[in-house]
Amino acid sequence: MRRCLPLFLLLLAGVTGLTGANGVPPGRAALVAALLAEPDAQPAALRALVGVEDEAILPVLTAWKQGEVFLYTGADGVRIPFRLDTAPDDQGRFAALAVADGRRLLDAEGRPLSLEATALKPIDTDGAIRRAMRDVTELAALVAPDVATRVAAADRLGQGLKPEHRPLLEKRLQVESSPAVRRALHVALALFDLASGEPARQLAAAAVLEEKDSLAGATQLKTLIDQAASQPNTVDSAVVARAKSAVYSIETHYQVVNFVGTLFRGLSLGSVLLIMALGLAITFGLMGVINMSHGELMVVGAYATYLVQDLFILWFGKSGTAFSWYFVAALPAAFLGAAAMGLILERCVIRFLYRRPLESLLATWGVSLILQQLFRLTFGAANVQILSPDFLMGSVTIRDVTLAYNRIFVIGFAIAVVVALVLLLTRTSLGLTIRAVTQNRTMAACMGVRTDRVNMLTFAFGSGLAGLAGACLTQLGNVGPGLGQTHIVDNFMVVVSGGVGNLFGTVLAALGIGAFDQVLQPWLGAVMGKVVVLIAIILFLQWKPGGLFPSRSRNLD
Repeated sequence: MRRCLPLFLLLLAGVTGLTGANGVPPGRAALVAALLAEPDAQPAALRALVGVEDEAILPVLTAWKQGEVFLYTGADGVRIPFRLDTAPDDQGRFAALAVADGRRLLDAEGRPLSLEATALKPIDTDGAIRRAMRDVTELAALVAPDVATRVAAADRLGQGLKPEHRPLLEKRLQVESSPAVRRALHVALALFDLASGEPARQLAAAAVLEEKDSLAGATQLKTLIDQAASQPNTVDSAVVARAKSAVYSIETHYQVVNFVGTLFRGLSLGSVLLIMALGLAITFGLMGVINMSHGELMVVGAYATYLVQDLFILWFGKSGTAFSWYFVAALPAAFLGAAAMGLILERCVIRFLYRRPLESLLATWGVSLILQQLFRLTFGAANVQILSPDFLMGSVTIRDVTLAYNRIFVIGFAIAVVVALVLLLTRTSLGLTIRAVTQNRTMAACMGVRTDRVNMLTFAFGSGLAGLAGACLTQLGNVGPGLGQTHIVDNFMVVVSGGVGNLFGTVLAALGIGAFDQVLQPWLGAVMGKVVVLIAIILFLQWKPGGLFPSRSRNLD
């Protein structure tokens, strides 16, 4: 009788289709019955939950497996399964929440019940119960609220190929609304058809797997092809031909996906190079100063982002909407911090070295070494951890190409910086004086332009752009004292190959070098990829010494 009790409760709940007297859904009532059953009857009671759609089943069974489900016996002798709340009270006790409805349990006097976790004994499990749990949770995940969980469950069931799972997959396909989950369900059912041995179903399955571009399907199709090769006449020849065509189509699709994904990562890296190179192009084109410390100015912006993050953590903690705004506040802080450092550098070093490129190269290289050591003394030699805000976490998938939000933001931000710079140079008085000094410094001075002031402001502005690049780079990689040295050579290559002082050439060169670098690395490796890019730039400059768009100005000549 005790063994039949939970099955009877489940049957009763399924027949009535109504909630109980206490408002408990049928699936939840069957789950409670399985928890209250005797140990030898629990596996059968659990397997009776297979196919029952209730979002509470998966988390409760997971908690049961981890020893986090308990029994409470009331004064009337009624046993109630419960779980503990996640947060303790001031005395270190936890609220007891009933499995049936999630409500807080009450003691004999009607007060909310709080218990110590260490004093409780969880409901035991054994091998048979855990195997039954596995069977239930595999199917319970199909109705989980999270889309990714449902997709993973459909994939797992499709590759398991258990005959009893197919009707449940078909049933779920009829009510599923998510395109991603529907695709996974179609693939799972096609895998069942592919393993059926019936040529008509196998041909239809190969067509579905090709249409859905399924990697798991490609693996099974290859297995079928290998079986036909090793065991002739076991697989229909039409099926083999269709399988080969489907495998070729799927593999071609993912080659394109990998290439587009690599190109996208290259464009995001090129966007960081672009923001940094814009500042270098302005200062190099205006003053003729080879600033080897430009990379360290980028690191100033990265560490400014780190400091702003720590301030927000101190004020708001690491979670919540308020913390997510730290990166918005870090952008102006990175610009101003790097601009201030650039202003100091120009006033103390650069202004004495105009028209002396060799001396400026050596002096700014020494400044870069000083700044690197200063970073090590202040922040340590190890990389610092910079968290991504919530709105930059995650990704969107388009035709199997995963586009990370942080990289999309970097590309969009680079476009905004380019537009703002064009407007500054063409629509403001500062931009007019910058262009005048760039084209002919002597004539601009004769017309009353304060060239020293223009130099100072321009160098500070270019340094601020490097700081913005550092802030963006925190979302793509690690931040350490030597970060600037890994990017300074790339930035000079961008400026020179694009055309010194030419904004449009800098944009094309930055995106091109970033994309080619990322595309070549999977084939040649990180080091050889950069070597090939460098050799290509050297050969290009032999052909066009002035870069893509050589500037025509007396000052640059």
